[in-house]
Amino acid sequence: MGRYGGSLVEATSSDPKTFNDIMATDANSASVTGLLFEGLTTADPFTLKVIPLLAKSWDVSPDGLQWTFHLRNDVQWFDGVPFTAEDVVFTFNDLIYNPDIPSSSKDIFTIEGKPFKVEKIDTYTVRFTLPVKFAPFLRSLGQNILPKHCLIDAVKSKKFPFTWGIDTAPSQIIGTGPFMLSEYHPGERLVFKRNPHYWKRSTAGDQLPYLDKIIALIISDSQAQLLKFIDGELDATPVGGSDYPLLKPMESKKNFTIYEEGPDYDTNFLCLNQNNRVNPNTHKTFVDPVKLSWFTNLQFRRAIAHAIDKQKIIEIINNGFGQPQNGPMSPSSGFFYTPHVSVYDFNLDKARSILKNAGFTLKQGSLFDPAGHAVEFNFYTANSSSGSSRDEIAAIIRSDLERLGMKVNLVPVEFNVLVNKLMSSFDWDMVMIGLTGGVEPHFGQNVWYSSGGLHLWNPQEAKPATDWEKRMDEIFDQGAQELDENKRKVLYDEFQRIVTNELPVIYTVLGVDMYAVRNKFGNLTPTVNGGPFHNIEEIYEKK
Repeated sequence: MGRYGGSLVEATSSDPKTFNDIMATDANSASVTGLLFEGLTTADPFTLKVIPLLAKSWDVSPDGLQWTFHLRNDVQWFDGVPFTAEDVVFTFNDLIYNPDIPSSSKDIFTIEGKPFKVEKIDTYTVRFTLPVKFAPFLRSLGQNILPKHCLIDAVKSKKFPFTWGIDTAPSQIIGTGPFMLSEYHPGERLVFKRNPHYWKRSTAGDQLPYLDKIIALIISDSQAQLLKFIDGELDATPVGGSDYPLLKPMESKKNFTIYEEGPDYDTNFLCLNQNNRVNPNTHKTFVDPVKLSWFTNLQFRRAIAHAIDKQKIIEIINNGFGQPQNGPMSPSSGFFYTPHVSVYDFNLDKARSILKNAGFTLKQGSLFDPAGHAVEFNFYTANSSSGSSRDEIAAIIRSDLERLGMKVNLVPVEFNVLVNKLMSSFDWDMVMIGLTGGVEPHFGQNVWYSSGGLHLWNPQEAKPATDWEKRMDEIFDQGAQELDENKRKVLYDEFQRIVTNELPVIYTVLGVDMYAVRNKFGNLTPTVNGGPFHNIEEIYEKK
């Protein structure tokens, strides 16, 4: 019993928006639900190979279309009800594929417009029948499973999208994960307690998890997080490049270690609003037609790409840590990453030449479009209280864009306000935001597919607005069905080239994945793919 007990205190940059995993679209909500819920499979954090989780094994038919999963029979929901095939079928058929529920997972589990057939064979056996071959199928089954007995009534009454919101009592959030939500104090902290009935055991036969408690303090300011770590109030903190010179000399005295894992997956990119639809409330286009003519002009976007001083961002914001990001995937993604994409060097003269050739003119230091309109637009990003340095990066970019004669109004806002603009009101001109990438390109389909739920630059396209978007749809359809990894790579290399040629988003820099963690924990094996606590159920506090 020597490893049991203890706690981990960490920080999160903002309150979750929901405890409903199906509805979660932000990282803070996902970090909460990641402790509470589990999928049929997961990925080995070292090899990235798919391994069993709630499913103990599976069989596949010779044609690759029928997959039979044999579920663990020793898993309970937090309330003691057994986990069964009913829950898997419910999660897919009643939640993900439910037309009344806006789930981003629907994009991933729909191939050429067709869903998977999901059926119960017996209490602990589920069969998936695919309309076509689906290469990332096993990896996609990391999708969290939710409890039918708790949520079926909310589905029947069409209240599911509003179920398990942040006003729900923690005891009502029922999962199978290693920790249970026990307290939530908005703006202050989340507290998770050990799940005493968790199914997983250590190699020595110990019932996991070891820790009694995880406390996530809600600290929006990254510098405040850092100070609390230095003062001993936090057990771990992400380390930005600018923090490194301050923290590194303190390692031995303050009894912590900085783990440097490699290029991270978190992207920071610019996006220009190319939404040409009409707002049904105002009967006007969401974007001013004059601005829309700039934003849909590839040469205008290329000029902006040449005006991003990535090296300056790395040096000033990241203190020399990081690298320019040229395309949509991180080098840490491994096999599917390609460096062979279009690269836009920082060159204001080249940017000016591109704009001039596109008919823009410079008069008394101000840029005018071919019709004589002054180029002025709003530039939105998350403010520093949202825990990112994007507002600082945005300030550098604005300065260089203004050297081109553009009038750029930088508007830092709360992260949740920004999400509302992007996903609901569509009221924005240019934005700097980020998304977390991964090793499987298909899981970005909701961004790159023309009808995808996160197709930010022109959302809710009924059909591809451009030939290159049509080609991207074809790539993602073909890539999902191609089982030969090398042939898949050819397709996804083309996807990365299209993104950098057409610039629907314009990338900035990748940071280095670094964490500082107190030297009080055992079984700590950080990886760039899982962070310091990917094996949270195995981590224990040294006595």
